[in-house]
Amino acid sequence: MPNLPDLPLQGLYGDLILDHYRSPRHRTPVSHADVEAEEFNPFCGDRVMLQFRLDGQGRVVEASAQSEGCSIIQASASMLADIALGMSLAELESLDERFRAMMQNGLSAEEWNHEFGDLHSLQVVRQFPVRIKCALLPWTALAEGIKGFRSKS
Repeated sequence: MPNLPDLPLQGLYGDLILDHYRSPRHRTPVSHADVEAEEFNPFCGDRVMLQFRLDGQGRVVEASAQSEGCSIIQASASMLADIALGMSLAELESLDERFRAMMQNGLSAEEWNHEFGDLHSLQVVRQFPVRIKCALLPWTALAEGIKGFRSKS
């Protein structure tokens, strides 16, 4: 099944999504990745591969997010890889939980801070509930990758 047409995104949030879609960050594969996972949505063809290399303290020092599909998945993957640098796995798990809550419930006024970086722009996707899965696929890969890493440790 082909991807749905991209959302009619306008303004600041749309510009951030389109910027990450047109110029994705961290696309180079990570050699000797500690955390690695691939997720695929067979219904639309979206695919994402995440890779992280950790330092001795368990912080992400190198990140890769390779994705195929609509602008939403590609932007979400790029933003995730961007914000992951310097974070620990526990911090990433906490961010994952908060990001999923944002995608389901939105952000309250007091939560509008720089904690989410460019990720806050993905709130616009909430207007199109069927596309929330696109934004969350990289986060599913993140959770699976962390789970796999921990099972090996």
